[in-house]
Amino acid sequence: MGNQLSQNRPFSDLPPQMQPAVCRILDANLDRAREGLRIVEEWCRFGLNSSHLSEACKQMRQELARWHTPELRAARDTLGDVGTELTHPQEEQRSSIGNLLQANLCRVQEALRVLEEYGKLYHADMGAAFKRMRYEVYTLESNLLGYERHQKLLKSHLYVVTSPSDDLFEVVEAALQGGLTLLQYRDKTADDSVQIEIARKLCQLCHRYEALFIMNDRVDLALAVDADGVHLGQQDIPIAFARQMLGPHRLIGRSTTNMNEMQRAIAEGADYIGVGPVYATPTKEGKTPAGLEYVRYAAQHASIPWFAIGGIDPTNLNDVLMAGAERIAVVRAIMQAEQPTLVTQYMISQLTRMKTMRAYQAHLPQSNV
Repeated sequence: MGNQLSQNRPFSDLPPQMQPAVCRILDANLDRAREGLRIVEEWCRFGLNSSHLSEACKQMRQELARWHTPELRAARDTLGDVGTELTHPQEEQRSSIGNLLQANLCRVQEALRVLEEYGKLYHADMGAAFKRMRYEVYTLESNLLGYERHQKLLKSHLYVVTSPSDDLFEVVEAALQGGLTLLQYRDKTADDSVQIEIARKLCQLCHRYEALFIMNDRVDLALAVDADGVHLGQQDIPIAFARQMLGPHRLIGRSTTNMNEMQRAIAEGADYIGVGPVYATPTKEGKTPAGLEYVRYAAQHASIPWFAIGGIDPTNLNDVLMAGAERIAVVRAIMQAEQPTLVTQYMISQLTRMKTMRAYQAHLPQSNV
């Protein structure tokens, strides 16, 4: 980069009196972009343990450093910069990791856009270099959000599906306070306008608690409210169509009732599946329960995250876990609970207990198991 700068004389056409201001603009935005990328890189490294995403951030930071020449640094005038006193209330707080990452990715993208435009005045290759990097950051943002969603899915063992309720928001927040990390909004009767309003509020509530929000059936509404994904029934659109609309980084789930449906959903690219109904349930009226036998089959053959669903509650939870389930989805057990927070905590504790016990057994000598 140093040789390139020496071969391409900076400011070939810019009047001398304007050059210091442009240098200050470039210096400030190089700092801004590098700082923002470092904040994102730290989460990729320590929060996600992703060497791939960490390396992508590091490579971009190093390229920015190569452009940050002594000439640009020398133009810095911190004491004379009127912008150092400017602030905004939103800069004073971050409500979640997602909010923090989004804010800093936007900061980087804005800085790169400034570098792209003013860089054209400074060096022949600078505008093109930062245009390319800006699109790399867009890709990083998309990959980061997708990676985070999949990591959260893998860590989620309790999945709550809503049912219409006068206390919907209160019950959902109580479950989130109990540790819920995965929620699906399901309402087969409400008008689209009502669903959008409710879904948007639920999505914001879930994201405030760092939980995933899934929309039932409707890909269009999932996109409208910026949901983390969609859950499809057997009669809904093909997974491939949903993927075309949602893109590669949102989650797609599929309900399955037998081994053939399970294998087809996996082959079509579902991120997770529902396995059931395990027991008779009014949410699947007239549907013959698949029973614990299907749970046992899924435990042996499912290659993606799966959730046993259908009539599961604290009274039969242990039977479902003993059949091999590590994740469960519930409706009435939480939505109709007198104390949703406590029931959520209880179910998560039982799921965690079973996971710990299985991990312990897996490390025992075979003769002792």
